[in-house]
Amino acid sequence: MHQSLQKLNYIKNKISEILIEKQLKTNPKIIAITKTFSKNAIYPLLDSGHIHYGENKIQEAETKWVDIRNKYKSIQLHMVGKLQSNKVKKAIQLFDYIHSLDNLKLAKLLSRFQNELNKNVKIFIQVNIAEESQKSGIRLSDLENFHNICKNELKLNIIGLMCLPPIQIQSDKYFKVLQEYSKKLNLNNLSMGMSSDYEQAILCGSTYLRLGTAIFGERSN
Repeated sequence: MHQSLQKLNYIKNKISEILIEKQLKTNPKIIAITKTFSKNAIYPLLDSGHIHYGENKIQEAETKWVDIRNKYKSIQLHMVGKLQSNKVKKAIQLFDYIHSLDNLKLAKLLSRFQNELNKNVKIFIQVNIAEESQKSGIRLSDLENFHNICKNELKLNIIGLMCLPPIQIQSDKYFKVLQEYSKKLNLNNLSMGMSSDYEQAILCGSTYLRLGTAIFGERSN
């Protein structure tokens, strides 16, 4: 068995153990983050039937996934990186999910091009959970208003919230805050948890885990 598939199966077993032990009702999906990894690294997962994959950059997704999707029809592709406004149309064409809606200009462009392309993408609002100046995202104080505009005025399919907690700080306190806000907004999905903190994320109700190095190993770049 290929090493990446072994690691994926190990993670799936670990998730099952946590769900059973803590009697959790969620069943989080694993998004295999494939940025910088070649098609050869991905094929063992594709052949095993794994469906969810994530990319950070439009250009890389285009060169890598257009061919693959012709062969593997059930794939769900997730945009997990920062989305630039000049790439919105291409993102809607390529992806099934966008995890990084972080400002109103982007929301308006998503609405416009979704109508134009007649494609309804599933969208997460990116929340700047610790209000870090170097990170993009909607502040908690603006979140309810932003969500209402996206949902009611722009008719976007907002399915949940996403966050990137500060590095080297216990992530769970931020995950818990995001969980509370998702309940307030009556959203069913949370995109939180990466290779270093996915176990904490599961305990806080995450429904989508974004895992790269935990599956594929360290990136070489």
